[in-house]
Amino acid sequence: MGGVTGGAIRWAYAFIDRPGSAFEQACAFWTAVTGTELSAPRGERDEFVTLLPERGDACVKAQAVEAGGGGAHLDFSVEDVPAFVDRAVGLGAEVVAPHTGWAVLRSPAGQRFCAVPWHGESVRPPVVDGSRLDQVCLDVAPDAFDTEVTFWAAALTGWESYAGSLPEFHVLRPPAGLPLRILMQRLDAPAPAAAHLDLACADRRATRAHHEHLGATFVADHPHWTVMRDPAGGTYCLTARDPESGGLPVT
Repeated sequence: MGGVTGGAIRWAYAFIDRPGSAFEQACAFWTAVTGTELSAPRGERDEFVTLLPERGDACVKAQAVEAGGGGAHLDFSVEDVPAFVDRAVGLGAEVVAPHTGWAVLRSPAGQRFCAVPWHGESVRPPVVDGSRLDQVCLDVAPDAFDTEVTFWAAALTGWESYAGSLPEFHVLRPPAGLPLRILMQRLDAPAPAAAHLDLACADRRATRAHHEHLGATFVADHPHWTVMRDPAGGTYCLTARDPESGGLPVT
């Protein structure tokens, strides 16, 4: 992966996975909160769209999935897809679906991610209305957490890997210029691998009100993050991190 000749990670996309029955509502909400417009749909069932920013390169996409599905996943844009795949498999990943030019893989804990070709993306989109979708959180069962941290830390060479602010968190921060961080969260109980989106917010309260006006609902509040549910039923978080740097506020 990153730092490996031919397989370096040059960009990343957060994929919003939502049920097809609520996909239109999900796209309307997420384009509103990210200040983007939808691309033309593509795929065998028109199931894929890209959220196109006014400035910079896209780093968020959406996919209509089967009823009951949802969550999020990451796409890594690389210089050499086969090299990326070979390295990931050597570290414990499994190829779920090989395609011409790209591949779907699964981490040791079962989290799906994709290897896709890099098309020259390099300019991070700006902060929009005081917030930025800049993190994908991987929700990992307790007995799989250490193995998963080891896998991602080894796979994402060139990314900074360090313990989070709480014992249940681990952070993977990309090299400067890449648009997305990864947060790994150790769950309290066994559960299938899953992922959700996080937005860094200059003012969580104001962002929450804005999102509720657009159809989101409040789920729970914590000292440094707020759990929300979008109009398609997908859970995501508003965090107190700085939307420019991604860092926690100085207290």
